[in-house]
Amino acid sequence: MNAVVTRSLVIIAASLLTACASTPNTFINADPNVDFSQYKTFGYFPTLSTDKGQYESLVSNFLKVAVAQQFDRRGLTYDDDDPQLLVNFYINTKEKIRTRSVPSAGGYYGYRDPFYSPWGGYGMGMGYETRVDQYTEGTLNIDVVDAATKKLVWEGAIAGRLSDKDIRNMETTVDGAVASVMMGYPIQPGGAQ
Repeated sequence: MNAVVTRSLVIIAASLLTACASTPNTFINADPNVDFSQYKTFGYFPTLSTDKGQYESLVSNFLKVAVAQQFDRRGLTYDDDDPQLLVNFYINTKEKIRTRSVPSAGGYYGYRDPFYSPWGGYGMGMGYETRVDQYTEGTLNIDVVDAATKKLVWEGAIAGRLSDKDIRNMETTVDGAVASVMMGYPIQPGGAQ
């Protein structure tokens, strides 16, 4: 591959990564020594990290339903009495602030922001202004523990920007987040590894 083609591919890849920066990031870890096909049943820890005091939160309920649907698609059955796997959740949100400098072209040329910037050297002599963007970042962790050994065998996490719509429609948001995380589970829907 010549240098021009390689450089072009690097630029395209960097552009795609930059364009996807606002999409959630998913992180998966699995114990490489575990045969996940041995597990047939699952349950939940008696008190989940997402519960509030003495009662089950709505978010815990949404998470349990979403995970049950995903495990069911993978051939695992819910067993409250003697599960082989135990599931726990953790949710964290943080308020974040992002600042960036943009040319203060204003007026007609302001339509480009935040979609793209003009080429280097464009608007020489123009000033720059600082734009501040405040948003909520949410993180969901799903821990899967071998009930017999009390050992974490799989964990999945998703982190991303939460919109007001995401927060208002928490059940839908949780369903989508759990489905994204569970794509990294070693057993896929239909039982394939």
